[in-house]
Amino acid sequence: MTTTWAEPQPPATEDRRWKALGVCLTAGFISLLDTSIVNVALPSMEHGLGATEAAQAWVVSGYSLTFGLALVPAGRLGDMRGRRQAFLVGLAVFTVASAACGLAASPDWLVVFRLIQGAAAGMVAPQTSGLIQQMFQGGERARAFGLLGSVIGVSTAVGPLAGGVIINAVGTGDGWRWVFFVNLPIGVVALVAGLRLLPRFPAVGKREEFDPVGVLLLGSGVLALMLPLVQEQQWTGRQKWALLPLGALLLGLFWTWERRQGRLGRAPLVDLHLFSLRSFTLGALVSLTYFAGFTTVFFVLALFLQNAAGYSALAAGVTVLPFAASSAVGAALGGRMVVRHGRKLVVLGLTGVALGLLGILAVVRTVPSDSLGWAAVLPMIVGGIGSGITVSPNTTLTLMRVPVRRAGAAGGVLQTGQRVGSAAGIAVVGSVYFAHLANHGSAVEALQYGLLTCVGLILLALCLAAADLRERTKAPQGLEPRDVAPQDLGPQDLGPVDLGPVERTGRGPEARPSS
Repeated sequence: MTTTWAEPQPPATEDRRWKALGVCLTAGFISLLDTSIVNVALPSMEHGLGATEAAQAWVVSGYSLTFGLALVPAGRLGDMRGRRQAFLVGLAVFTVASAACGLAASPDWLVVFRLIQGAAAGMVAPQTSGLIQQMFQGGERARAFGLLGSVIGVSTAVGPLAGGVIINAVGTGDGWRWVFFVNLPIGVVALVAGLRLLPRFPAVGKREEFDPVGVLLLGSGVLALMLPLVQEQQWTGRQKWALLPLGALLLGLFWTWERRQGRLGRAPLVDLHLFSLRSFTLGALVSLTYFAGFTTVFFVLALFLQNAAGYSALAAGVTVLPFAASSAVGAALGGRMVVRHGRKLVVLGLTGVALGLLGILAVVRTVPSDSLGWAAVLPMIVGGIGSGITVSPNTTLTLMRVPVRRAGAAGGVLQTGQRVGSAAGIAVVGSVYFAHLANHGSAVEALQYGLLTCVGLILLALCLAAADLRERTKAPQGLEPRDVAPQDLGPQDLGPVDLGPVERTGRGPEARPSS
């Protein structure tokens, strides 16, 4: 007798699946857009609301903080209770919180609503990757993750431009309010479309306890790591760095607790078997280091262009437009080529990003500041294409072998790394930029040192990707070093897991245990 385990079925028509993906990507776009769109609206908040520097810092960093804290628990919640429901609840809260931010009557209330908005965004994000895992397989899954990579890259890069356009159109008095109000029509339309189009998959995880101890340890550890990073400019003194070893200790306790949960047969918050998958572990490290370098480029450029070169918020946003547009093109190409070329594509993309940043650095050294935007177009395009074919394929390869049952939690872990990497990169690069500016007074030189630090972080990601590629080429054909075979994860973990083109010639993913 042959025993099989039923897999969740995709929506009835292929057309509906791609429309459902469009809903997910739209929600992902506005939630990631809000990580950078407010940067150019800070002067408007100061002018129109009387926001202090501390309040402005919390408007920016508080969103990233609660975003990062919510990701893994929200991913686990989606695995347990159903990703459609978790997605729609998160999107609804995000939309309401956006309206509350725009209507805030004081800086304190704005910070509170911004924290809620970030937590809601963290609830939406892991459901997107989990739904992609459920709706698509094989080449279609790679294409879907390619579109997700486009959204990640473009939304981050286009944020300053969108904020600049809004401030320029509405004015500095109330322009900051419309930075939040712009989410309302998009959020409402996405919510209505999601109710109609998102598939009603059954929950793929058991309805077990939620592991509150794991949530507390992980949340406290991530908070202790991120807080001194996001507040690096606001908290003076060295005492804040004592939180970093505390965060490491808490995460070590979290790891020990999760192993204990597994030994006792209880469902952990994060299945530690995920880190036995080399593709997941290396991909997550590449993502963390890449985002530490990638997102900080726009941070230091925005500071330099507006504070030193005299650019308006709109002009500063237009300067990074070539990067955003070419990143979308690169992500689309990466989604099509990742199944054939695999990790080689990530190495190529990271090389392109490093070359693009070095080109921007050369422009900064040789071109007057008032002409920087035009002169940087070509290196921006090179770096943008490299970014597109880095983020999209790396996301695909990192999650490709993750069991569908843990796709939400795995997506949460991956994006938590991105948020921590972004915060750490901004802290490191910002420290380099501000320290040189304070000691030497040259904004041009400060930007150069900041960009060099970004290049160093990108090269670190490149080394990790190259090391992974080298070990793959040494492995026996059809196997990936230290990856866990599907049967080792147990029948409850089986689902539409794609093992790549090589494995299809052997014991492909369609294989099922028999008895």
